[in-house]
Amino acid sequence: MTSFPGQRPMHGDMVQLTTDTTSVTITGSITSQGILRDGRGFVELTLPDADPQQRRDLERTTSYQYELYRSSALLYSSPRLILSEARRTKDGSLVVTGSP
Repeated sequence: MTSFPGQRPMHGDMVQLTTDTTSVTITGSITSQGILRDGRGFVELTLPDADPQQRRDLERTTSYQYELYRSSALLYSSPRLILSEARRTKDGSLVVTGSP
């Protein structure tokens, strides 16, 4: 298990995402990556296009935590992250950005 999703992307096939009010398991092509923006470190989680309600639900939360898996093996368990952005990409993927 990795202690921080550095700038090299980690790819998984399942994520367990927990927010202030809900917990959901998402499967498919998932990427977790550390990014630097304006001198601050963030974690960017890219999820497959699934339920359109997901983005709206995530935009309403203030914090979240996730566990990224590949072939049932835990790759990364994030600390509680403060949500800074939830958006869709041009290809429809959901990108969630947060910081500790």
